[in-house]
Amino acid sequence: MSEGRELMRVSDAERQVAADRLRAAMGEGRLDLLEYDNRLALAYQAVTYRDLDQLFTDLPVHAAAPAVPVVAPRPVPPVAPRPVAVRTGFAGLPLALKILWGIWGIVVAINLTVWLLVGVGDQEIVYFWPMWFAVPGAALLGATVVVNAVRAQK
Repeated sequence: MSEGRELMRVSDAERQVAADRLRAAMGEGRLDLLEYDNRLALAYQAVTYRDLDQLFTDLPVHAAAPAVPVVAPRPVPPVAPRPVAVRTGFAGLPLALKILWGIWGIVVAINLTVWLLVGVGDQEIVYFWPMWFAVPGAALLGATVVVNAVRAQK
């Protein structure tokens, strides 16, 4: 080895190549874990080619290629196109309408419960005032029909 090369500084890429070579040597069983760890630390601290070359004095120049079994690739079965799911009912609505329908349903349920509890508490059924929630429900139903019609045209 020439004296000039030994004193030349190494790059980060060359340090990484040395680290990869050490990992391969450990994988082959040439280095134990402690020795690999020590040499890896020295590889990343190396400044010159001499520092890196000293890490490999007792290792073969070309590591044995790992025996990788050749496996024929499995044929990929053709994928049938999925049918487009038709979303109907509540699931097909835009988020804003889902929220409005949810709020309307909760308000109606609360008011029906209050009307029923008041009627049972007074021991007589009084005027059915929750029927007035049918008006905003009808408006919401109309808006839902219009939105679904517009979306169906697109």
